[in-house]
Amino acid sequence: MISLFYAGWSLLLVLWLSVQVIRLRRLHQVAVGDGGHKDLQLAIRAHANALEYLPLALLMMFMLEQQHLSPWLIHGLGITLLVGRIVHAAAMPRRNLRLRVVGMAMTFLVLLAGAILGITLALIRL
Repeated sequence: MISLFYAGWSLLLVLWLSVQVIRLRRLHQVAVGDGGHKDLQLAIRAHANALEYLPLALLMMFMLEQQHLSPWLIHGLGITLLVGRIVHAAAMPRRNLRLRVVGMAMTFLVLLAGAILGITLALIRL
C-alpha cells in the first residue's frame, strides 16, 4: 500500500502538469506541438519528463514493497521520488537549471537505489 500512496500523489502531479500544458495551449491557441512558444515547450517537457521517469520508479518501488523490504525504505524512496519530481517540475518553467538538476538527482538516486536493491534481491533468491 505504500507504493500505491506515492503512485496516487504522482498521478496528481502528472494531472497538474497536464493542466499547465492545457492552460498554455489555450493561451497561445496551439492545438498540437508548442507553436514556437518557449513556455509551452517547457510545460510539455516537464509533463513528458514526469511520464518518462515515474512509471519505472513506481514499478520498482512496488516490486520492492512486494519483497517485504522495510516500510521506511519504501517511504524513503517514495518521498525522495515525489519531492524530486516536484522540484524538477517547478524548476522547468522557471528555467532554474540548479533546481532542475537537484530534482533529477533525487529521481536518479531512487532509480539507482531501486536497481541495486532489485538486482541484489534477485541474485540472493536465485
